[in-house]
Amino acid sequence: MNVISIQSQVAYGHVGNSAAVFPLQMHGIDVVAVPTTLLSNRPGYPTIRGKMLEAELVADLLRGIEERGAADHADMILSGYLGSADTAAVVADFVTRAKAKNPALRYCCDPVLGDRDRGLFVRDDIPPLVRDLLCPLADMITPNHFEFEWLCGTKAASIDQVTKAARTFMARGTVVITSAELSDTPAGEIETLAVERGDAWRVRTPKLPISPNGTGDLFAALLVAARMRGADTREALGHAASAIFAALERTATRGTEEMRIVESAEQLVHPERKFEARRVEAYR
Repeated sequence: MNVISIQSQVAYGHVGNSAAVFPLQMHGIDVVAVPTTLLSNRPGYPTIRGKMLEAELVADLLRGIEERGAADHADMILSGYLGSADTAAVVADFVTRAKAKNPALRYCCDPVLGDRDRGLFVRDDIPPLVRDLLCPLADMITPNHFEFEWLCGTKAASIDQVTKAARTFMARGTVVITSAELSDTPAGEIETLAVERGDAWRVRTPKLPISPNGTGDLFAALLVAARMRGADTREALGHAASAIFAALERTATRGTEEMRIVESAEQLVHPERKFEARRVEAYR
């Protein structure tokens, strides 16, 4: 099993590929990790070193792995933080070429655009390209609730609004919405939902008193890992929610800013506490 993961990379901490590669490998998946940034650490610390990679360099790296046959043998492409509109266009071109050569290849787009606390935190020209270029190529997208509403151009506060908006936005494939708090979400819990054309599921987990960076990157990797190992959407949703809860629970216990991903290695694959994804109708 092989995945091409196109995301940011940091030397310190766990965001982007620095959050995604290890969990994928723990699931027995070979990862071709292509960076869109090379930074000392994520934003939010007093200093940050390194740089955003030029789109031309990202394109060159992608051409290089194509020449090694990576796209021909990959099962999945995963993209995350891009850094620039030009890089978004480069990734769209790469996905298009790769799918043309390898029709069985699937693409998961994690549209890293913003969150409810900060709003959009990427350059203004990036979100429209993610919406108009990358999402139409995707077999699966994994926005958080804020990003989902931005992509769809509408508020979605109820389960009916979420399912309608998801199916309108993405006629085929799977929309997975993380960090969702809907009108019927119980206090003290957080939800993750998966919507497809013919079905929808939701899984609830306790809401922990932390909000570390990189949780979306980790979740997308866990979801992709489960799907690549043969899980259907419901099973993959439950696995990803259970595994990320285990990692975040350990992080909360440790009281650290960065997620305790390596400490949670076994829990990423075999979480002790399992949260079952249920069909939407089961909650009505």
